[in-house]
Amino acid sequence: MSAFIKPQTPIAWAILGLAVVIVLLGLPLAYMGAELMFLGGSWYYVIIGIAVTAAGVLMAMGRAAGAMLYLAAVGVTWLWAFWEVGFDGWGLLPRVFGPTLLAIAVALCLPALRRMENAHSTSVREVA
Repeated sequence: MSAFIKPQTPIAWAILGLAVVIVLLGLPLAYMGAELMFLGGSWYYVIIGIAVTAAGVLMAMGRAAGAMLYLAAVGVTWLWAFWEVGFDGWGLLPRVFGPTLLAIAVALCLPALRRMENAHSTSVREVA
């Protein structure tokens, strides 16, 4: 049995697609963040890259924890952005716009992920 969801509804396909996009954004962020870190730069990018990648993998497994992890990473991103540029709107825009748009999509998927997780745990209990 595969650990990843087997989409059978449009919502499950959308969640899987969103999870793949999140993983594809998180992997280069972690890799390039590690390169920056080794050059003496910020650890923020590698930490957030790993968190975002893990969130995408968890979402692809149908786990609501993945969505919560992504939303937490976006919250940390907002805090980091305010710390770095303050309330400068033009400075904040490139740092938070994309992650926030994805966060809206992830938040909209959260109820479906919870239903999928509950359905999976119920079917596992019936087998045991």
